[in-house]
Amino acid sequence: MAQENVKKDASTTAKDIETAIKQFNDRSTTVQKTTDYYRGEHDLKFATDKFKNTFGNLFKSFALNVCPAICDAVRDKLVITGFRVESDGEGGSEVKDLPKEAWKIWQANRMGVRSGEIHKEASINGDAYAIVWVDDMKQVTIYPNKSANVTVFYDEESPGKILWAAKHWQTPEKLFRLNMYYPDRIERLVSKKKSEDGKLPEAKEFVEFEPAVSNPYGIVPVFHFANNGSIGGFGVSELHNAMPVQDALNKSVLDMLVTMEFASYRQRWASGIEIEIDDEGKAKPPFTAGVEKLWITENAETKFGDFEVTDLEQFLKVKDGFRTDIATVTGTPLHYFMLTGASFPQSGISIEKLESRFLGKIRDRMESYGSVWENLMSFALMIENKGKGVRLFTEWQDPAPLSEKEQLDNIVVKKDLGITERQALIEAGYGEEDVDKMLLEKQEIQQKMVQSFNAGENLSNDNTDQQQTDVNVGS
Repeated sequence: MAQENVKKDASTTAKDIETAIKQFNDRSTTVQKTTDYYRGEHDLKFATDKFKNTFGNLFKSFALNVCPAICDAVRDKLVITGFRVESDGEGGSEVKDLPKEAWKIWQANRMGVRSGEIHKEASINGDAYAIVWVDDMKQVTIYPNKSANVTVFYDEESPGKILWAAKHWQTPEKLFRLNMYYPDRIERLVSKKKSEDGKLPEAKEFVEFEPAVSNPYGIVPVFHFANNGSIGGFGVSELHNAMPVQDALNKSVLDMLVTMEFASYRQRWASGIEIEIDDEGKAKPPFTAGVEKLWITENAETKFGDFEVTDLEQFLKVKDGFRTDIATVTGTPLHYFMLTGASFPQSGISIEKLESRFLGKIRDRMESYGSVWENLMSFALMIENKGKGVRLFTEWQDPAPLSEKEQLDNIVVKKDLGITERQALIEAGYGEEDVDKMLLEKQEIQQKMVQSFNAGENLSNDNTDQQQTDVNVGS
């Protein structure tokens, strides 16, 4: 792409850089927290400082982490199967072939995997981004980007329209790179000094790294996937409401582990003995506790005993209660956290009933993400001078698929209601060419059966006539 003679407004760019750096810094803490919780790096809570000092190191890396199940459940349901166009008949084969052309770009960029990464990033941190441009080989390339590295600025006058975008990253030399994306250009900047602590420098520390790249398409080539986001705003992590309950779940399990640690050695007691006092006025322990120690006394009035075993069942109930709370606040089906035979659905219909709220959330994400994917792929086709003015539609895998038997049963019911045999076969999963071939073969078989039947009927009539002649001759 051309890299010179690009008009720039230095004062506007400087102001945009300040805004971008502020947005990066404001969101960095939130993004880091949700990332840590997904990875299982939680702040453990103990009942007292004494327990923390005693067991903190023992359970330092422990966390009963259900956060991945919340985000992965959303990601796993969002599978793109293709793109389609709705045309009024104009454009001919060129328009008809656009879905195939879009799918070629999709597969060339391995978006079957990368789209899942984008959906996962948006679920964890609330936002994900993709940048579309051409590589050194002049091929359209889709670059997935993390929430922490990219930000966008929306037009207040036209909500949903991106005015500009920014991306930052740190080089191995500890310098910060910053790209500013506009509808007419891409500016490439670099920090003057190294950053040893990994913090973004101020806007004034950035200078031009390379000449600006011309953007002839009039569209900011950055696409924003906002999870459950508001108009012209950033998204919200799927873990936002789950993190406080996750802390409580961890604490309930830690309390149970601490109790198990104490209960593993039975606490004993003794009564009817005299307690000696040392020089500092403190009581001397009359016995030394230990597995190999035996407590004996000459005092006939002394009694020994031990405390009852702690009931851990209550801890298990509390733990399961917090799992239920997490399922409630996130809209994730409970059987994703508690895989028991009684609660796990056995068919597509039962899944849809148990996951009705969850599937509603999935379809909402399909709608919001789908519109972004449509814009992204339309832009990719525009770069290749294809599909101008034609809107793409994203096609998704059914989030609540029925079993093959359930699908066939439904098709039989529809056929009884009046749909054609051809439509029934298409809904059964056969391609249109295969359906036409199957129907033609069926028609040919039926025609042969009719011909065979007619031939047999005529032969029977001939035999009857011959028998009648023989009778007349004999008489």
